[in-house]
Amino acid sequence: MKRFCFCVLLLCSLPLMAATPERVTFPSGSETASGLLYLPSGAGPHPAIIVIHEWWGLNDWIKEQANELAGEGYVALAVDLYRGQVASDPEMAHELSRGLPQDRGIRDLVAAFDFLAKRKDVDPQRIGAVGWCMGGGYAAQFAVAEPNLRAVAINYGPLPTEKAALARIHAMVLGNFGGQDRGIPPSSVEAFVAAMKDLHKEVDAKIYPDAGHAFENPNNSQGYKPEDAKDAQERMKRFFARTLKGNG
Repeated sequence: MKRFCFCVLLLCSLPLMAATPERVTFPSGSETASGLLYLPSGAGPHPAIIVIHEWWGLNDWIKEQANELAGEGYVALAVDLYRGQVASDPEMAHELSRGLPQDRGIRDLVAAFDFLAKRKDVDPQRIGAVGWCMGGGYAAQFAVAEPNLRAVAINYGPLPTEKAALARIHAMVLGNFGGQDRGIPPSSVEAFVAAMKDLHKEVDAKIYPDAGHAFENPNNSQGYKPEDAKDAQERMKRFFARTLKGNG
């Protein structure tokens, strides 16, 4: 899978967390995968969201996203696809992303789904996923691989194109993309939407005309679009409330 992750390096520190996450491990084939688990208040069972990081790894910005989702009532599991490594510069991020076998990444995400589905505080019928950049591409491929995933939000991630793969997607799909993203041009988004609709799949993709890649990340000093980012976040918030909570 091509990874079009030309984000700007995350430099800012994370605001104080509402709750301390728990590092959890779970089997992934013959290996062990891990992630940070953020819990909402109350006994549940709650809806859950698997959070998939950018090519930088499981860094502070991704932790912040998972923490915010927990604050909205979801069990949020931020999966560590790099097994503890976090990039400190674009060259390292490039090497880490190239060194991650796609089949292992998808296997880890499916294992994360199984881990959540077995928890007493999670409703296994209401598990979704969200990813950005490289993680957006993995979110899309995760939807192909896991038929029980209920909803997935893809933020400027590479999209599958094979009709047979799209036919295996059962999750409802939301997408947010930049019209100036040279790696994921609007034409590829439009083709994906058209193919999904031909297959009678539920899909809602929005292209922000003036935005480029990684426009939602405030640490992307050259490409952050505050108004577009806020709109994209609100779209995701409404999407998950509808698909995982049954609101609206």
